[in-house]
Amino acid sequence: MVMARARLLIATLWVGSLWTIGYLVAPTLFSTLSDRALAGSIAGNMFRIEAWLSLFSALVLLATGRFATGGGGDAARKRLQWLVLGMAACTLLGYFGLQPFMSALRESAGPGGVMDSALRAQFGVLHGISSTFYLIQSVLGVMLIWKWR
Repeated sequence: MVMARARLLIATLWVGSLWTIGYLVAPTLFSTLSDRALAGSIAGNMFRIEAWLSLFSALVLLATGRFATGGGGDAARKRLQWLVLGMAACTLLGYFGLQPFMSALRESAGPGGVMDSALRAQFGVLHGISSTFYLIQSVLGVMLIWKWR
């Protein structure tokens, strides 16, 4: 019983941090700070921490195995495991897969920043794809918490 509650707490903290950073903190940084490069740098650091937290949370949830499903049985446990795997895949693809390319574009852009360079469109496409993975991960997270009980 204690382990089941601990797993639910880990999942809730994971999903809560996703929503807080992605939909409250990052937009607040860009709307508050006049220096968009600084806002992007701070947001990028927070997303890096979030990515590692996501992988850690997924590993802990998968390693502890059995999900508390309120009597839903094996099928419900497998659904929860697939949701966790889907969320981890979104992190791997969206952050660890695309972020190195986005960082390389930022470095290539020079002192004016990527938004003032010819690389702006390419960066925008990668950012859009990354944001889509983040949105999918956020929705899967809501489904995870919703179906857990």
